Amino acid sequence: MSRKFDYSKVMPRYSVIAILFTLVSFAVIGKSAYIMTAQKDYWEKVASIQKKDSVPLKSDRGNILSCDGQLMASTIPTYEIFMDFQTLRETGNDSIWEANIDAIADGLHEIFPLKSSSDFKKHLEEGREKQSRHWKIWKTRIEYEQYKRVKELPVFSMSKYQSGFHEEEFVARKLPFGSLASRTVGSLYGSKDVARCGLEQYYDSILRGETGKGHTQKIRNKFLKITDYPAIHGSDIITTIDVNIQDLAERAVVDELKLINGNVGVAIVMEVATGDIKAIVNMEKKGNGEYGETMNHAVSDLLEPGSVFKTASLMVAIDDGVVDTNYVVQTGGGVWNMYGRDMKDHNWHKGGYGTITLPRSLEVSSNIGVSRIVDNFYHKNPEKFVEGIRYLGITDDFKIPIKGATPAKVRMPRKNDRGQYVNWSKTTLPWMSIGYETQVPPISTLTFYNAIANGGKMMRPRFVSKVVKDGKVIKEYPPVVQRDNIAKNKNTIPLMQTMLEHVVSQGLGKQAGSKSFKVAGKTGTAQISKGAAGYHSGVVDYLLSFAGYFPADAPRYSCIVCIQKTGLPASGGGMSGVVFHNIAEGIMSQSLKLDVNDACDSLSARPPLVKAGNLLAADYVLNSFGFNVINGWNGSYKYGNPIWGIAEEKDNKTVKLVKQAVSSKKVMPNIVGMGARDAVYLLEKHGVKVRIMGRGKVKEQSIKPGTTLRKGMICSLTMA
Repeated sequence: MSRKFDYSKVMPRYSVIAILFTLVSFAVIGKSAYIMTAQKDYWEKVASIQKKDSVPLKSDRGNILSCDGQLMASTIPTYEIFMDFQTLRETGNDSIWEANIDAIADGLHEIFPLKSSSDFKKHLEEGREKQSRHWKIWKTRIEYEQYKRVKELPVFSMSKYQSGFHEEEFVARKLPFGSLASRTVGSLYGSKDVARCGLEQYYDSILRGETGKGHTQKIRNKFLKITDYPAIHGSDIITTIDVNIQDLAERAVVDELKLINGNVGVAIVMEVATGDIKAIVNMEKKGNGEYGETMNHAVSDLLEPGSVFKTASLMVAIDDGVVDTNYVVQTGGGVWNMYGRDMKDHNWHKGGYGTITLPRSLEVSSNIGVSRIVDNFYHKNPEKFVEGIRYLGITDDFKIPIKGATPAKVRMPRKNDRGQYVNWSKTTLPWMSIGYETQVPPISTLTFYNAIANGGKMMRPRFVSKVVKDGKVIKEYPPVVQRDNIAKNKNTIPLMQTMLEHVVSQGLGKQAGSKSFKVAGKTGTAQISKGAAGYHSGVVDYLLSFAGYFPADAPRYSCIVCIQKTGLPASGGGMSGVVFHNIAEGIMSQSLKLDVNDACDSLSARPPLVKAGNLLAADYVLNSFGFNVINGWNGSYKYGNPIWGIAEEKDNKTVKLVKQAVSSKKVMPNIVGMGARDAVYLLEKHGVKVRIMGRGKVKEQSIKPGTTLRKGMICSLTMA
């Protein structure tokens, strides 16, 4: 049954509802306006607590590696650890803390023995009494292994939202090879992550990567990190440094410095064909009497080079065609007056060398012979001589990627309006020709000698060969030819090569030579000027040098050794030459190819002890020794993809190789029983950084096999 619509009764009801909604709307608008104005500061403060914008996301710094891929500088995480006692109280875990405080204090003492358990307990109770939200548990940053052990202690093992235990992560730059080439590799200013020197500084933008951006949002009493755009991690740089040659050169320099009580020792080894720097040593005596690297003397020391410069002087004269190797010069009795100033040969007290040929003047390093040759032909036109020196490339800017590096300085004669020299005297040219009146860093001298070894082609010194990211080469730095030929005459370089070889075989450089291969080079002994005091300040400092290359008949490496010492005896050949000899002999011995059969012991009837690891290598050696190998590969592979496993001795002539599966890269493998080389290789393939203690084979690994791996984990290996 239909009911008639009563308009008079219904409309007032709708009107009341409409008025109520309107009032509510005005109330909402009013409240909103009130919040936006009067309560604006309050709610912005609340919002800032709930959310934090523009949180920088740090990128991982790239590694610096040697030419064969060994880590020379790497970033590892470090931590500062804190306790939030208010969170501990708010979550009602105070009773758990009280029950475990003694165990916590004892555990911290075990991890940090410098502080007693009682001191730790007192320190923690002080923080709890103050209800600190950020109470530092240990005074300094700790490494990952220590952090991991702290996290295993009672209470600390709980979630940070329950226990209050939290940490701040930082990155630390570590040099796995210690001080090896440390000044060239460079370093950072501690926690600031700012490069301070070396390759770290020059390639900082490549190594650093790009910082990302994110924000934090508080949801259900938990702050979640939300990434707006991720950080771009830094790339790795591959250097030209060979750690074996670097180690060899450092030991050779330090041994000689200790023997002669030297002040500074520099050595640079360069690959002739490419200009690659294989080793660079900058040792200096410290306050405690020990030697270490504090400055990059090899690229920054602007010192008068002494007699190693004579090679350049005579090369200019030969290349200009004013003399040849048959030219004869009179040196008298070892003392010759040059424009009112006596020039002396090293053997002047024995009567000098008399009349000698140009090559002989280089062999015996005659100051008089070289200076008279240069002065005879360039005295009236010294500009031509300096132009010839510059043509050799010695003064070129080699764009060395190390802060403080500077080109050599050989001044050009300059005249005033009246045609008079204003920066030149009659004695300047004679003394410049024998290595004074100039300033040449060791690396410039070496680059010149390397060009002679390379048939006249001057290669720019190269420190970095390529940039790698995620295993892919993203940029290469190929060898750069600085000058196609430093000689104008095609016969000049062969003549200089012969003369330098004779310096070692029959001149003053004999101690740099070798019985096993030919060496070419030049000695140098120079007094070091002491600023305003000149060369006559009482105690005399000397720069002793030897620059050359080897093997002389097929040059592979060039090398310069410079030693600074105080007082006599001082001999470039007898001191720096000896270091050159030791470096050259060591490098050449490393390149010898020996047959594994030479290691066989005819008196031994039992197979050698075989470590766990790459079975291909073990199989090859065992077969070469004549043992029976079960499950082997018949010695057909010396190299190849590793096949991991262990070896079991069956009897005196038989060894069984047992292949074992390797865990996935997400899980820690079992490396107990392996040698250091295989263990490091396998762990780095799994993305784990390695620390080795002791020698032998792996006895214990700090990360247990089967552990799920996380980025930045470090495994300590105990060898025995």
